[in-house]
Amino acid sequence: MTDTATEIDAAADPVHAFIAKTVSENPVVLFMKGVPEQPRCGFSATTVQILDHLGVDFVGVDVLQDESLRHGIKVFSDWPTVPQLYVKGEFVGGSDIVREMFQSGELKPFMIEHGVIAA
Repeated sequence: MTDTATEIDAAADPVHAFIAKTVSENPVVLFMKGVPEQPRCGFSATTVQILDHLGVDFVGVDVLQDESLRHGIKVFSDWPTVPQLYVKGEFVGGSDIVREMFQSGELKPFMIEHGVIAA
């Protein structure tokens, strides 16, 4: 998508504008149910635990605060579930993908490669 198309999209949809801004301004963002200190679903809790275990500094965005945000993040990423992890603007995946990457040993090198945790 071109920058112009993104700008038009953002202007037409304030939720997408908020998501795009949040993802671009923060190295690691987790769109989740609840907040990192108090996740409100098991999948969000699992993802938070993995990120905390790796020492990843991240911003948690509670999609339960606004129904349009809860729906909008699914449209934005074209991914049907929450939580959703973004690293350096790139959509990584949901809880299952994050868990699989962690268990296979791929997640830590990925985070190091993207400069969000030290080697």
